[in-house]
Amino acid sequence: MDVAVGIVAQRGDERAQDLAAALIETLERAGDREGATVSVVVDDASGNAVDAPAVPVASMADRDFVVSIGGDGTLLFVAREVGSTPILGVNLGEVGFLNAVAPDDACDVVVDLLEELCDTGSLEGRALSRLEATGEGEWALEPALNELVVHGPRRGHGGGVTVETRIDGDCYAASHADGVLVATPTGSTAYNLSEGGPLVHPETDALVVTQMAATESMPPLVVDPDTELTISVSGADTAYVISDGRNRRRLEPPATVTVSLAPDPVQLVGPTGNFVTSLEKLEST
Repeated sequence: MDVAVGIVAQRGDERAQDLAAALIETLERAGDREGATVSVVVDDASGNAVDAPAVPVASMADRDFVVSIGGDGTLLFVAREVGSTPILGVNLGEVGFLNAVAPDDACDVVVDLLEELCDTGSLEGRALSRLEATGEGEWALEPALNELVVHGPRRGHGGGVTVETRIDGDCYAASHADGVLVATPTGSTAYNLSEGGPLVHPETDALVVTQMAATESMPPLVVDPDTELTISVSGADTAYVISDGRNRRRLEPPATVTVSLAPDPVQLVGPTGNFVTSLEKLEST
């Protein structure tokens, strides 16, 4: 059996690069035991430090699984690039909501995944919903694993916009605000939390709608993922919709953004983390 694996190490992190090298050796030895031919590539930023073929992360989308070594930010980057390809997260960060595997356990876990692939031909994982923003003119923003934000020309005094949020066609909130944030359960611990939104257990099937510094605010709202959710902006020359703090599209108000589930969720494989324990780490950061 041929098994193709990609490894992405946190950029500029020597510890991540050393672990990537150790994983390659481990996979090759395990492949010999399983009678499998294992092909491993690393991200092009790690190519000079790790003895393996180096490729752009986006080209790893056809791999059997991809190992992300770093913090949640590294895994978010990998997820954007490889879509629904199974991802194993190895945690080098402080909290690690997405990365459940400790560095000391990483070699054992990748061997388990290799054996599972050889035995069954596939990997069991956990699907994480992503959000997609679409608008007039048939544009669509890159899917977000954490959150989508619609805001005015800038955050802070004098930078807001008039925002109307509709839930299944009914107006939930209309106010001058910095913006509106829509988060997945995965993203409830990120930007949503800093804006006063609630924590949501990762296995909950829901989305969170949170206003940002609204003059006439409503409490954050938890809705069904299939809810028809639209956000309209006006009263400013410019507004933006941003996916996971990285990909953005400029809007020309008045404009309406529709938020819905993206068709392909992210697939996490390997052990799952303890959500409550991770929250305890969050309090100390």
